[in-house]
Amino acid sequence: MTLSTHFLDAIAKAGERPGRPLTIVWPMPGNATTFLSFTAFAEWSAFVLDLRLWRRAPDIVAEKFERSLKLQLLGWIDYELVMVAELVAMTALELALKDCYLGHEKARRLKQVNDKAQIAGRPLADKELKWVENVSFARLLHYMVKEDGLTDEQIPLNQRCGGGTIVGFLTGDFRPSFADRRNGMAHGDPFGSSGVGSPCAGLLEAIRDLIDYAYRDRGIG
Repeated sequence: MTLSTHFLDAIAKAGERPGRPLTIVWPMPGNATTFLSFTAFAEWSAFVLDLRLWRRAPDIVAEKFERSLKLQLLGWIDYELVMVAELVAMTALELALKDCYLGHEKARRLKQVNDKAQIAGRPLADKELKWVENVSFARLLHYMVKEDGLTDEQIPLNQRCGGGTIVGFLTGDFRPSFADRRNGMAHGDPFGSSGVGSPCAGLLEAIRDLIDYAYRDRGIG
């Protein structure tokens, strides 16, 4: 794992904040936009390290998500790095969704177009085969809800804070959706249509919970 004691010590030494606490917005019980302040790096590191995966995910996913936590920790020195942390966390989530759902979604699509072609008595069209193969991040998020049964009640962040929805931002019923936000961060979004412009309260915690849900049936380690 990449979060070594040496790395944490280096940030603590580089980022003294005398009289200037780090303040962030994060969901807390009863209030989705609570202001949390950290006056010492030890407090900040304890908060960020508590966002680690439960380790059911394979190493390649866990290491990518842990890289996002490294960047979150570096927010102690420059808070703008938190936006980079969120983008890296999104890539970890996309990798997890591809690992867990991509094959199932392709199989579902292939059956759908095969059934249609058989009824019409024709071979599969090229555009149908392309549709089978080109599964978007948004579609994988939708699959997680509609096909794998994820509900808001199953998400620890919602259990901890009560109320609200994360599922709605996965399906696109609420905007900016997770896919909107990922695309905006990854592709620049000069006009701000994705709603990306500042860190999203609780995003890393929500992503951690979604990755853990995707791998919930796998053994630890």
